[in-house]
Amino acid sequence: MNPSARIDIDAPLDVVWAVMTDTERYAEWNPFVERAETAQPPAVGNPIVLHVVWANGGRTRSPERITALDAPVTDPATGTTTALMSYVYEGLPARLGLVRGVRHQRLTQRPGGPTTYETVEEFRGPLVRLAGPGRVADGFRRHAEGLRAEAERAAASPREG
Repeated sequence: MNPSARIDIDAPLDVVWAVMTDTERYAEWNPFVERAETAQPPAVGNPIVLHVVWANGGRTRSPERITALDAPVTDPATGTTTALMSYVYEGLPARLGLVRGVRHQRLTQRPGGPTTYETVEEFRGPLVRLAGPGRVADGFRRHAEGLRAEAERAAASPREG
């Protein structure tokens, strides 16, 4: 099972992207990843430690490495804008070959439409069931809902500066 979530966000893709990549502010809106430690600004190749909060209140640290940080780009033929952030799990189970995971977070916005946020964790390895795909899927859903609320709030607020 590859945990996933999808949600439409009534905000421009560049606003959603800005919220996603501002890892220092995750505690303000993200009920799943309360903190993400990485060098600023985030960059491909950088380690990132995610401080995860499960629905039952349990917490864990998840060491990852950023593998893709594709800023928004618009296809001139279709007018569709896309962006991608990915990272790979580097914890002990991964180093032992027991559980491997790569999380992708994709944004897509067609002209005049909402921004669609999609995330999936591509799990593999003999102990994937122990990684708790169901609780990860729940976390992804809570993350998506928090992202939507924060991005829509940001899009509705006048720009500071």
